[in-house]
Amino acid sequence: MAATRNRLLRSDRHMFSASDDNAMMKHIVATHAPDGTVFNVRPLIQIIEDIMHMVDPTAAAPAAHLQGNVAELPPVANTEVYNDLNEMLEIMAITINKVSCEISCKCTGGGDAHATTTELFHLLSNYGWDAKAAITLAAFAMNYGEFWLVAQLYTANPLAKSLAHLKQLPDILEHAEALKPRFEAVTTLIKAMLDLTLCIVKFKELPSQYISDDTPELVTATAHIPTAVYWIIRSIVACTSILMNLIGMGHEHITTTTEAWELSSLAHKISNIHDHLKHNLQLCNHHINEKQQIEAYETLLRVMDTPHLDNIKPLKHLIYLKDDQLPLYKSSTKSRVSIDILRKKIVLLLISDLDISQEEIMLLDQIYKEVGAGPDQFEVVWLPVVPNHRSAPWTEVNQKKFEVVQNMMPWFSVFHPSLLDPSVIKYIKEVWHFNHKPLLVVMDPHGNIVNPNAMHMIWIWGIVAFPFTRLREESLWRDEEWRIELLVDSIEPKIIDWIIDNKYICLYGGDDMDWIRKFTKTARSVATAAGIPLEMLYVGKSNPKIKVQKNNDIIRDENLSDVLPDVNLIWYFWVRLESMLHSKLQHGKSFENDPILREINVMLTYDGNDQGWAVICRGSKEWMRRTNGDTVLTSLENHKEWEEGARERGFLPALNDHLEANQSPHHCNRLILPGDTGMVPERVVCAECGRSMERFILYRCCTD
Repeated sequence: MAATRNRLLRSDRHMFSASDDNAMMKHIVATHAPDGTVFNVRPLIQIIEDIMHMVDPTAAAPAAHLQGNVAELPPVANTEVYNDLNEMLEIMAITINKVSCEISCKCTGGGDAHATTTELFHLLSNYGWDAKAAITLAAFAMNYGEFWLVAQLYTANPLAKSLAHLKQLPDILEHAEALKPRFEAVTTLIKAMLDLTLCIVKFKELPSQYISDDTPELVTATAHIPTAVYWIIRSIVACTSILMNLIGMGHEHITTTTEAWELSSLAHKISNIHDHLKHNLQLCNHHINEKQQIEAYETLLRVMDTPHLDNIKPLKHLIYLKDDQLPLYKSSTKSRVSIDILRKKIVLLLISDLDISQEEIMLLDQIYKEVGAGPDQFEVVWLPVVPNHRSAPWTEVNQKKFEVVQNMMPWFSVFHPSLLDPSVIKYIKEVWHFNHKPLLVVMDPHGNIVNPNAMHMIWIWGIVAFPFTRLREESLWRDEEWRIELLVDSIEPKIIDWIIDNKYICLYGGDDMDWIRKFTKTARSVATAAGIPLEMLYVGKSNPKIKVQKNNDIIRDENLSDVLPDVNLIWYFWVRLESMLHSKLQHGKSFENDPILREINVMLTYDGNDQGWAVICRGSKEWMRRTNGDTVLTSLENHKEWEEGARERGFLPALNDHLEANQSPHHCNRLILPGDTGMVPERVVCAECGRSMERFILYRCCTD
């Protein structure tokens, strides 16, 4: 920012010293002696704009008026503006008329433009710089508007006709084509002056609580505002001279192009000054926005940490603080509603970007519908987190993508991402640690955050997790143990029947089809030899792409084992496991002290090694030692070595003893966790030896 400011200061010196006489500007600044009276010149500028817009000599040739046509005028400014203007004119009307007379008199028959401009500065010495420009523009607008009003009405109104003859307007309109460049030049210059005046007014309107007079961006601009006002008034003098010279003009004056060229030069100069000040204004606004965002963020922190009677205040600060529109939208009814509809309800704030998966939406939709009296118990609100418009402009593609996702959701969503204040996005990222992976933040009816992310517990337990608080999550874990029901939930209903029938159940995964064939055939052969009922289920990999789908089809066609009927169920199986890991870690559990966490770690580790794996259980209690595919396949192939022990101690105890005795001392395990979950454990132990694993950064393209 400092480098930018220095470059700006250097460009200022070059721009103005090359074009303006410093001694002249010192004299102009010396006339400035404001008496402290403050005026809101906005209403005055609005009326000036109305006049200038209704006077458009370039839009329709004045020849049209010779045929008796009267221009159709647009609606005048609203009543509120006129009321504000009337209050101002009670004080400023005399001054505006004085300036109008001064300009008209001094510009009639030529004269020194700089001298006239200087006299106007003396006349306006006690006003601020913005008021000097606005008052002079208003004075010019009176003369200019009167000129064109007579021109527009003189063929239809007797009074206008008489005035037109006195001003020799018929002669002027007869030479409309010859005068067109001059009219166009005046119109262009007027627009440039209005733009620059508004820019100056915006500097005065900057909120002093966020930007001080000694802020470098404001200091730079303030130093050049007198020059800007000088050239506005100087340009008004030039335009008035053109207007006065049209009366009683001769043929030579009509055909000259010198005046049009001079006006164009002034317009170019005014535009350059405007561009420069506008850049300063952008820097000032950026400074103000930074201050406002800091204040808004600190306010949000206080609001979220303060007890409330209900949830409306924190929800308004998170969703939309103003009352000028309805910020929530419900796609099922295609309607916009107020935040008040969420009053004293449990609110689940779904936070995601536009890449939230359809599977995640479907799961929440299922739970949303499972609660019979959903709207009476809890509501879901989607807060879409999208890139800041300054870094990535909002496009039509973004809008369409947003609408597609929004319409997939039966619950409430923010009507448009732009309604979320940048301070809210910052809060979501810094306090709730959002980083691409969807969050489900739970707010109770009093506005307290009772769970910073309930997504994990919903993946694990579904609607049983209601009301989705951390206390509820802790309670559910206290009642859990490592069992097949926790591992597979209701993904495959057959498993419940297998448990009831006391069968041995084998879950296995990986994507190596050769290993799958060897393992399933060997396992069935060993089960037959051991006389045990064995059921097998393939659960693929945590990233079920085309290869896993093909494996599913081959396993089904060759009758190697049972498979999950949909790859989305395979995805769901692994998402639940990952959710268990994060849920445990979120509650401060460690691998050493939590047996369930250790088992989850084993499953995810083997999946991350890109090789087959298997686990066998009998009912909810008896488990085989989880191990990789080659190890378990070797033990099964060597069934004769532990067959006798299986008859004496049981199938799984004997298998576990053989696996332990033949464990390879050399291993290289990997645990691959998404890097966008917002929570990566500091310490993870190896599933084989229990030592801490080293942490590396892995970039992987998830393709087959």
